[in-house]
Amino acid sequence: MSLSNYFTKCYFTISITKDIVLMFEHKNQKVISRPHFQRRVIKYALFALAMIGVSWWIGALGYHYLTEPHLSWVDSFYNAAMILGGMGPVDPLQSDIAKIFASLYALFSGITFLSATSVLFAPFIHRFFHLLHVDNADR
Repeated sequence: MSLSNYFTKCYFTISITKDIVLMFEHKNQKVISRPHFQRRVIKYALFALAMIGVSWWIGALGYHYLTEPHLSWVDSFYNAAMILGGMGPVDPLQSDIAKIFASLYALFSGITFLSATSVLFAPFIHRFFHLLHVDNADR
């Protein structure tokens, strides 16, 4: 790879990363309008909901296929929902692989729940801190 291609590739990667990382306006910019903020909140809420939904499906698939005897789909979704919500498993698990899955899924669910909550509240927290740093003329 030539040096110019390398720098072009690096710049492209940095450009993409910059667009992804800088999702909010800078503190020196004006506060966004209320309709734009509402669209942002909806976008972040949908992303948080998708995180929870994918995690729920992962849990249901694991509970359905890794338990002996296999749990029904309804029981699998119920167990996954209870773990994801922090309540704990409902059905006793007999096999070692099911117990290992349940323990790893519980850790995964806790991190997912905290991450989804952070994503959901991020626009509100950013707007609050942004309002604290903006001059009255820029509001």
